Amino acid sequence: MSRFFVFTILCFFAVIQSSAQQYRKMTNTAFRRGEKLEYRIAFHSALTGNLTAARATMEVTQDKKAFNNRNTYHVVLDGHTSGLIEVFYKVSEHFESYIDEEALIPFEFIRKTRENNYRKNETVKFDHKYKLAVSNNAVTKVPENVHDMVSILYCARNLDLTNAKKGTVFTLPFLLDDSVYYSKIIYEGKETIKSKLGKVDCIKIKPMVATGDVFKDPFPATLWISDDKNRIPIRIESALTVGSVRVDITAYSGLANSFTSLIKPK
Repeated sequence: MSRFFVFTILCFFAVIQSSAQQYRKMTNTAFRRGEKLEYRIAFHSALTGNLTAARATMEVTQDKKAFNNRNTYHVVLDGHTSGLIEVFYKVSEHFESYIDEEALIPFEFIRKTRENNYRKNETVKFDHKYKLAVSNNAVTKVPENVHDMVSILYCARNLDLTNAKKGTVFTLPFLLDDSVYYSKIIYEGKETIKSKLGKVDCIKIKPMVATGDVFKDPFPATLWISDDKNRIPIRIESALTVGSVRVDITAYSGLANSFTSLIKPK
């Protein structure tokens, strides 16, 4: 699809957006502007042992950009390989999402990927009234309250787990590479784990991913999030086709609530 055609569609949407729109209301108690989370990503295999593969940050900036006269949270995720692994394989990922404050759905998604000599730059604009997503290459029909790969994380932190029992399933739609997927999140109960921050009381869940060359099992990962109002991702463990990967939180700042699930040493 030509860039001119995409530009024409965007201009068309800019005109019709002036009409009234209906958005869901989803209460956000988990995060606020200024929150920043830092992570270490480690890879383990019989050949390499346990080594630091990458570092990542998740930040809700102070930006208050409005789309269609609606305020948004501007969330930025950055990740890059580090240490010995960079000698053989160098990757950097940059994601941004402008997420509606009340509906917790995205208006714009930005991706910049650098993987050795591979480059990918993508911008996706979401029109929730007409249920369309317009990227650099395609116009995709999307379901109601669709997410991008950033907004789905922050929406999931606000899921109501009050009456959840082990095995309870939550389903969230998201767009990836101009295709719509439905991610199922399975509630696995509660568990206390040791982290670099100390012991943390956590909620344990298993999110579904798209299967392929990396993941053969649609539920390969286990995610632990803090069992408090913040719902901070504390750890992710996942088996790969070769080895396994573990993501651990290393630092945090700007939380919306007291970190009550962190068990202080006596």
